[in-house]
Amino acid sequence: MVRVPDKSSPVRAHGRRSPRDLVAQANFAPHFFDNGAGSTNGNMALFSLPEDTPVGSHVYTLNGTDPEGDPVSYHISFNPSARSVFSVDPNLGNITLIEELDREREDEIEVIISISDGLNLVAEKVTILVTDANDEAPRFIQEPYVVQVPEDTPSGTSIARVRAVDRDTGSAGSVTYFLKNPHSSKFSVDHHSGVLRLQAGATLDYEKARAHFITVVAKDGGGKLRGADVVLSATTMVTVNVEDVQDMAPVFVGTPYYGYVYEDTLPGSEVLTVVAMDGDRGKPNRVLYSLVNGSDGTFEINETSGAISVMQSPSQLRREVYELHVQVTEVSSAGTPAAQAMVPVTIRIVDLNNHPPTFYGESGPQNRFELSMYEHPPQGEILRGLKITVNDSDQGANAKFNLRLVGPGGIFRVVPQTVLNEAQVTIIVENSAAIDFEKSKVLTFKLLAIEVNTPEKFSSTADVVIQLLDTNDNVPKFTSHYYVARIPENAPGGSNVLAVTAMDPDTGPWGEVKYSIYGSGADLFLIHPSSGIIYTQPWASLDAEATARYNFYVKAEDMEGRYSLAEVFITLLDVNDHYPQFEESVQEKTMVLGTPVKIEATDQDAEEPNNLVDYSITHAEPANVFDINAHTGEIWLKNSIRSLDALHNITPNGDLTWSLEVQAKDHGSPSFSTTALLKIDIVDTEMLSRSPMAAFLMQTKDNPMKAVGVLAGIMAVIVAITVLISTATFWRNKKSNKVQPVRRVLRKRPSPAPRSIRIQWLKFRRTKATDKFVLKEAPPNENCNNNSRGSTPPPQAPAPPPPPSAAPSVGQAPWTVPTVSGSLAPQQPQQPSPKPRAVAKRKAVGSPVQSALVSELRQKFEKKNVQSKAYF
Repeated sequence: MVRVPDKSSPVRAHGRRSPRDLVAQANFAPHFFDNGAGSTNGNMALFSLPEDTPVGSHVYTLNGTDPEGDPVSYHISFNPSARSVFSVDPNLGNITLIEELDREREDEIEVIISISDGLNLVAEKVTILVTDANDEAPRFIQEPYVVQVPEDTPSGTSIARVRAVDRDTGSAGSVTYFLKNPHSSKFSVDHHSGVLRLQAGATLDYEKARAHFITVVAKDGGGKLRGADVVLSATTMVTVNVEDVQDMAPVFVGTPYYGYVYEDTLPGSEVLTVVAMDGDRGKPNRVLYSLVNGSDGTFEINETSGAISVMQSPSQLRREVYELHVQVTEVSSAGTPAAQAMVPVTIRIVDLNNHPPTFYGESGPQNRFELSMYEHPPQGEILRGLKITVNDSDQGANAKFNLRLVGPGGIFRVVPQTVLNEAQVTIIVENSAAIDFEKSKVLTFKLLAIEVNTPEKFSSTADVVIQLLDTNDNVPKFTSHYYVARIPENAPGGSNVLAVTAMDPDTGPWGEVKYSIYGSGADLFLIHPSSGIIYTQPWASLDAEATARYNFYVKAEDMEGRYSLAEVFITLLDVNDHYPQFEESVQEKTMVLGTPVKIEATDQDAEEPNNLVDYSITHAEPANVFDINAHTGEIWLKNSIRSLDALHNITPNGDLTWSLEVQAKDHGSPSFSTTALLKIDIVDTEMLSRSPMAAFLMQTKDNPMKAVGVLAGIMAVIVAITVLISTATFWRNKKSNKVQPVRRVLRKRPSPAPRSIRIQWLKFRRTKATDKFVLKEAPPNENCNNNSRGSTPPPQAPAPPPPPSAAPSVGQAPWTVPTVSGSLAPQQPQQPSPKPRAVAKRKAVGSPVQSALVSELRQKFEKKNVQSKAYF
């Protein structure tokens, strides 16, 4: 302990202190707390720290005190030769790790810690133990591992040992060994010693694999590293080189062996060389060659090189193929024969390819062949006029060649296609349609012969020329399937219409064409048999209005009856040869003031503009009264005339009747016209409004059928209403046999006054129910209704014109619409009952069904009336 006096303490003036001052000036040194092992604060006694503690970690807290209670400060220092691995907070005493720890390099750390109260400083030397962590992987020593093993080593033999060390302690420093791929290896390793062995049942073979590569893994026992359990490992490669031993027979290389002796080979020439080597490649023995059999003295072999030579001239050889057997023998290092092997050798005597294929005719070699034949021969026919032979003078493969035709494809084929030495050439028709005189009069091909399996590929050619002869194989064909012509309808007889053309590609008389026409529309026309000109009959009179179009067929035929057809369409051009025609030359029209009348003329010409008609007023007296639409023929009064009074002033005699001369003129060239006289009666709209029937008849004056149709419709509606009323009344009374509403009314009205009314009503009910409704006849020639006696009848309309008579069908009565000229009305007490007459009228004009309905209704009402009397 070192005590340092405080320089600021008081001192006497003479330099001497009194005893009292000495007692007051005494100061005790600070000291550390000793908290023992396992404590993280104090004086670091028996403190240990794992080597994997992260840098910057707070690892310990220095803790001490001063007897006087003065504040203390802390310090830490190291030997000059040691690393400074800690730092301390001087005020708090917190110690922080500032350098990485490594137990394997430094397992103890000596530090000097000190505490000071500012006057006294106390220092202590402490030793900090660095504890182990599993931070070191196993490491193989004595690498690389390369061992030499003979291929005949027995299984289970130890071949090498690997060793790895781990500098960690405890289980983290223990090492075990494994193979990386144990299932695909012929070797095994002892897990503890690292000894490699050849597995039981496994053998080595130098010829199959000269080296094996084994991956060995060394693992430690595992341990903590930064709080986690880890297992570290390392690998090494063991190379096992297999040493060869003499256990294999010699082996020939490049089998099978084939040799060729050509016809110009000299005796003594080398034919081929066989090569063999010891099957044990590591330490091969020397080999010797020999011929065993098959030579017959014709061939010899060099015993060291394996070269086989021919000893005779090829012309003296009697066989085409020789089968030799060559034996190879190993010679050991001691000079004694060892393993042997044998191989067959085939030597073929080959002819030189010095002759190309050659074509021959009947008189010798020939390179052009000609033939005449008709076109379109039957498919498969042989061209017998060609006598062709092909030959190759070489032998064997040199005499093999292919034949083919070069030219337009698919027409002919040649047989045979492959030839050995010599063959007769046959040409066969393949496509008869392509052999056409009209397309090509001469067919030219080249007959090619080319060798197949020779390197020279010798070849030769011969021209084949075929002259085609024509046959009648074509049908005359028109230049078009349809012909269209137009001629004026006033063309005279014998006029040309059009010319048709058909072509026949055949030559000579087969190519001549004859024309004819037929069909329902050909009566008025003729055709020239050679030129194809169609013209009208000399007596033909054409009329576009009668027949505007003609359609018939034209036929082109050769001398053997081959023909084709075309269709002809002839249209007659309309000529303006008809005048416009009015329905009548004198017409009468009634014009309602403000409404036009129409006049119409038709032109029988077939086409526009000949049948278009324009209208005009050529003469009127007085003039400037009417206008006419030039296109429709509608005539109306001029806009200045708006009343009958204006017409009275214009008309000389005031009878409101005019006569007009109207002209209809067509658009043809030249133009034709026709006139008609039109008489017009003019009526006012006010007069028509006072009498609707008169207006209707005036409007239908020009069309009486319209009036007949309207009247027939009105009568049909009246009949339908009558039938509906009768049917409804019948079904209503059929639903009940008692008049129940009357009974209920009597019970609900006890007062006497309404009873008198009810009695009167009942009296009325006692009359026959059928008398309530009667059919009243209308007066002759009247259309009025007589329901009300005091009403004034409406003005009478003029009688409509009679309908046009229609001839009834034979054997059948004419059908008429049943009508009723009357009305349904309640019977008045003071008038006589018209029942018999009405019933008779209905029976006379109604149908049997209506009569039956009326009778049934009458019986029903009488029955109800009797029941009512019985009730009261």
